[in-house]
Amino acid sequence: MNQYLERLYNGVIKENPTLVLMLGMCPTLAVSTTAINGVGMGISTTAVLILSNFVISLLRKVIPDQVRLPAYIVIVASLVTVTELLIEAYLPALYNSLGIYIPLIVVNCIILGRAEAYANKHTPGLAVMDGIGMGLGFTVALTLAGLLREVLGSGSAFGFNFIQYLPGVEPIGIFVQPPGAFFVIALFIAIMNAIGIKTRQRKLVENTGCDGCCATCAQRCEKAEEEAK
Repeated sequence: MNQYLERLYNGVIKENPTLVLMLGMCPTLAVSTTAINGVGMGISTTAVLILSNFVISLLRKVIPDQVRLPAYIVIVASLVTVTELLIEAYLPALYNSLGIYIPLIVVNCIILGRAEAYANKHTPGLAVMDGIGMGLGFTVALTLAGLLREVLGSGSAFGFNFIQYLPGVEPIGIFVQPPGAFFVIALFIAIMNAIGIKTRQRKLVENTGCDGCCATCAQRCEKAEEEAK
């Protein structure tokens, strides 16, 4: 597969930051009460992710290793500030809805993680595609989680209240509460496992039998020794 297309595929499916890598869980759990919030936060994070990957990749040979992480934070913080001001100016309703979670994009594990793991080791083109892929994966996860929570918890979708046309049907309020986010994310992860999305950890288990748990291996060794006796 072409390297650029591979970055898109990995970001959306194979290495989805929310459903596979389990990164950026704070905004995922907090703002995914509606589909619109999910789209807004996803697009905001994607914009910062693409631009930060691009800038960091351009400066990867200039930034000294000793100040690498502080430099990344300065770059990301600058981009987040611009994004926040644009949202406040042109999308005030979304700005009020997302609140503190917009400036918290600065410390989002996805952005700093991709900067450290990918952008500072690859060309700007690949870094941008990695940002697009990871951003799309994050946006898709947030939007789907928000949509499901909105439908089940308030009987609406993208602001359209359809529950009024279903007499006798009541929304399940817990889904718009914090526990509902855990239920929905767990459901999506279970579905991905059920349809056989191959993660690095699953391949490790299938190929070597190692699940990363030393205690499990120790128990197997002890059992093998007992059987040998």
